[in-house]
Amino acid sequence: MAGVASKTSRWKRVVLKLSGEALAESTGFGLDSDVLHQIATEVHETRRDLDVDIAVVVGGGNFWRGLKGAGQGMDQAQADYMGMIATVMNALALQDAFERVGQFSRVMTAVEMPKVAEPYIRRRAERHLEKGRIVILAGGTGNPFFTTDTAAALRAAEISAQAILKGTHSGVDGIYTADPKLDKTATRFDQISYIDVISKGLKVMDSTAITFCMDNKIPIVVFNLLEKGNVRKILEGQQIGTYVG
Repeated sequence: MAGVASKTSRWKRVVLKLSGEALAESTGFGLDSDVLHQIATEVHETRRDLDVDIAVVVGGGNFWRGLKGAGQGMDQAQADYMGMIATVMNALALQDAFERVGQFSRVMTAVEMPKVAEPYIRRRAERHLEKGRIVILAGGTGNPFFTTDTAAALRAAEISAQAILKGTHSGVDGIYTADPKLDKTATRFDQISYIDVISKGLKVMDSTAITFCMDNKIPIVVFNLLEKGNVRKILEGQQIGTYVG
């Protein structure tokens, strides 16, 4: 019957990858409280109803992008560290949004900030997930020169997540043969291999993250994050977005 949710998830544990821009206001900067509430509500209800462990890896592009700083002559490592701090700001905002909808959560960061968040420790993260908490992973990998896409792939492998859900924010609902905003003839892939993503130069995640997922057999689902219900539908097994595997 349409509208009746499955009570089981196709995967027991997943990593949800969010870009900082997905949380931004219409200007592309700052934080949109309505978007935060929508994401928090959907993730909370999905975790509760499907009994699935969800860790969130969040970017920081709505506050700072390391590549932009490096492009302006800033030292690349310095710019990347600034980006890591931006991800912590987003993680704290997400934690607040989760708490407002009644979902317990923990922020864990690879860049230690004991006053505001727990340090990332793999076994502690797994324990939080086992207790039904959402774990928000900030600070990237803790190292410059790596993106938060790579952080999502690394953390997924560490905590034995069975898939990465990569949410887009620009209205694009998967991986296309070309940019659908520029090329009206572009078509969406329902499924594509890791190798094809790399060889075709499809810019859905950086090549390091895609290669890591391929080596560790972690599937990726690329989907429109801001379309309500998509996270639940993916976990219920519906065909949403593009499956990379």
